[in-house]
Amino acid sequence: MAVVVTSNGNAPAFEAKMTVYVFVCVMIAAFGGLIFGYDIGISGGVTAMDDFLKEFFPAVWEKKKHVHENNYCKYDNQFLQLFTSSLYLAALVASFFASATCSKLGRKPTMQFASIFFLIGVGLTAGAVNLVMLIIGRILLGFGVGFGNQAVPLFLSEIAPAHLRGGLNIIFQLMVTIGILIANIVNYFTATVHPYGWRIALGGAGIPAVILLFGSLIIIETPTSLIERNKNEEGKEALRKIRGVENINDEYETIVHACDIASQVKDPYRKLLKPASRPPFIIGMLLQLFQQFTGINAIMFYAPVLFQTVGFGSDAALLSAVVTGTINVLSTFVGIYLVDKTGRRFLLLQSSVHMLICQLIIGIILAKDLGTTGTLGKPQALVVVIFVCVYVMGFAWSWGPLGWLIPSETFPLETRSAGFAVAVSCNMFFTFVIAQAFLSMLCGMRSGIFFFFSAWIIVMGLFAMFFIPETKGVAIDDMRERVWKPHWFWKRYMLAEDDHHDLEKRTD
Repeated sequence: MAVVVTSNGNAPAFEAKMTVYVFVCVMIAAFGGLIFGYDIGISGGVTAMDDFLKEFFPAVWEKKKHVHENNYCKYDNQFLQLFTSSLYLAALVASFFASATCSKLGRKPTMQFASIFFLIGVGLTAGAVNLVMLIIGRILLGFGVGFGNQAVPLFLSEIAPAHLRGGLNIIFQLMVTIGILIANIVNYFTATVHPYGWRIALGGAGIPAVILLFGSLIIIETPTSLIERNKNEEGKEALRKIRGVENINDEYETIVHACDIASQVKDPYRKLLKPASRPPFIIGMLLQLFQQFTGINAIMFYAPVLFQTVGFGSDAALLSAVVTGTINVLSTFVGIYLVDKTGRRFLLLQSSVHMLICQLIIGIILAKDLGTTGTLGKPQALVVVIFVCVYVMGFAWSWGPLGWLIPSETFPLETRSAGFAVAVSCNMFFTFVIAQAFLSMLCGMRSGIFFFFSAWIIVMGLFAMFFIPETKGVAIDDMRERVWKPHWFWKRYMLAEDDHHDLEKRTD
């Protein structure tokens, strides 16, 4: 599957306008990100609602309402965690099917499949009458997430004018954060609707899915997708329409050439294992690991639970989660503004220090002042909330959007789609691990869980310092020469590939 993504910096200056039609297409497609974000936000709120727990997890409800409940263990239940995490395991599997669908049918139909999977899943979860129906619904939601997360970033990259690629690509992450915020607001108001508030909350996910489904009927297929499926004339007309200019021949020829090269690679997944592909492959996978092991999804999944644990009531906990969601959205705009000015490495390194300090302070306060029963005093609880918010700021302008952006710009063309599919599946896998394990870890490690994530932040900060090169202003097709070959560590893989090619030539 060919993916042509033009870059800022030294990329060819193809003529293009930012048309209203492209803006509409970008916003409709980005609803795939909003669906993902809504689910992240809604899960924690629903699992804190008593009506939901009584219906499906009575053992957790009994434990929760006990007078001397354990602050760290009241939600520790493998089936409750499976409710959240089953979606991400399904998304992991779905991403590989979605990659093939993107290639054979196009980005637009893949987004339509995503919305259909999601609508069926919403119907099953919102109307669930038993745990099996609930989990099956979550699995179908996972297929929707897997298809959406594969197709939408590719669509955004391919349809965007070159000079706006970075900002438009991060709109996907922006919509994820908006989805989280909307979910937190929905949780806040449905928590008081008895006994079916949780059904309203879960059913709300159908609204962005419907918008994506019907919106995808009016958006255009990307020129790259059309040309790689040998629909060259349609591709040329699509390119003329989205660029808003008549002079599109140079860009059209570039896309045709890129698709010809990509079509010669019969097994892009095998090529990912070649020495020259290892630097972006390793960085792409580790970015997904690090993104999840910052602890961000643990906080966003279970923000209502976390705020209840530190002493707020149910309503106050959900209201606090709305505050963190708002900060998440606003801080993502900071990332959009800074990413092409300060560079990727600066944001990663700054936020590593920033988030480390926040995690350590939260961990120290909980270790010192929150026992297994009772609550924090108001001053300590307020400090925890403040540092959770400051922590979210740091993540939202760095590891959040860059976890998606860097893999999309560092793979060579012939392995770009396969590499991105692997990155999506890794993201879903590590999200599944955290979602499934977090509440048990919170119960077993107590406040130590924040020191656990602090240790990971130190590791990822060091990795960013020594192993992630700066890619700001480098054309995508110049990465090998300008980024990997001069790098103190990764250059050995480039040299090994060159030596292999030289040997093949001498043999011939």
